[in-house]
Amino acid sequence: MKRREMLLSTGAALAGLSAFPLGWAIGAEKKYKILYFTRSAGFEHSVVHRKEGELSYSEKLMVEEGQKHGVEVVCSKDGRIFDGDLDQFDAIAFYTSGDLTAPVKGRDEPPMSPRGVERLLAAIEGGKGFVGFHAATDSFHSRGDQLTPYIKMIGGEFVTHGRQQKATMKVASAQFPGMAGISDFELLEEWYALKNFAPDLHVILIQETAGMTDACYQRPPFPATWARMHGKGRVFYTSMGHREDVWTNPVFQKIVGGGFSWVLGAAEFDPKPNIAQVTPKASQLKF
Repeated sequence: MKRREMLLSTGAALAGLSAFPLGWAIGAEKKYKILYFTRSAGFEHSVVHRKEGELSYSEKLMVEEGQKHGVEVVCSKDGRIFDGDLDQFDAIAFYTSGDLTAPVKGRDEPPMSPRGVERLLAAIEGGKGFVGFHAATDSFHSRGDQLTPYIKMIGGEFVTHGRQQKATMKVASAQFPGMAGISDFELLEEWYALKNFAPDLHVILIQETAGMTDACYQRPPFPATWARMHGKGRVFYTSMGHREDVWTNPVFQKIVGGGFSWVLGAAEFDPKPNIAQVTPKASQLKF
């Protein structure tokens, strides 16, 4: 087994319709396969850092949940995987940072090729699901005012962050899969300040900025978790996921589970754009 790509196959799916602890609703008639890509060309977060060749904290959680319920999760930091067979995956999840086509000194993690990036975006546009965690918006940054195709796909872009602090997530879409029973909540987290929001975002959670410290949050509320269509592909992103204890938080798990259910097609929802209604001043940056 290669250190850069660790694949753990799961057992048979449960009979009937099952619900993951992460909230994934998976039917036995369909076995899903997910690629969890965690290469970092910028800052590498602790939840995706591998020690002595073992899977990282978040990779272990993803694989363990897959094993329980018949979903195969492939964890990789090898960018060459995007030059291979992407049809084998039902969805692709990113917890990445930086320009993923750039080599990183001291890490045995081959970069994506420019063609691999094109193939990723084409696969999503063609109907493959995509989930982005936290630093996924800190990848393939725009060049001045020119947004990269990746930023256009994911629907927003990282600017900066302040100190970790408790902040409120306001629910904007209680009907989205996984959101049943979830109301506004507070969470201690590293909160991203974001920009370059796609105009067609269906906002699920809003970053309530009132009462937050640090200059980057002195702005009107803005989207923090959302869904959108990219061509035929379903895209889900959440800015949460920096801290290890967030990954085991049942509210986070349920929200992320709903996102996976939707991008995999196991749950249906029409992500009608609502950004103009629920966060009308999201693009007003004061810092």
